[in-house]
Amino acid sequence: MEEGTLWFSGKEMLRGKQLSDYVGRNEKTKIVAKLSRRGAGAPAREPVVSEDDQRAMMSYYYKKQEEWKKLEANDEDSYLDSAWAEPGQLKRQFHGLGDIKWGPR
Repeated sequence: MEEGTLWFSGKEMLRGKQLSDYVGRNEKTKIVAKLSRRGAGAPAREPVVSEDDQRAMMSYYYKKQEEWKKLEANDEDSYLDSAWAEPGQLKRQFHGLGDIKWGPR
């Protein structure tokens, strides 16, 4: 096989060098090497995510982004005027001071 070369991690694996020169001395290491013609250069990298998965992810994140835009547009602080949003209400309720009116009757 004088016409082919092995490639690993974007590097050409030269004849005469040991595999441990490229990946270290760990015996449990698994590698994927690609075979290509001599002089053809490094083989193209495989995409991490398939094209269909990438489309699905882009669609999902676009929908999420639109949802966040709607939520930010509807950001109202009207709930802060509610009785349940008052910070000292729980303490007053435990002390029995919940229904005291301070104004004239």
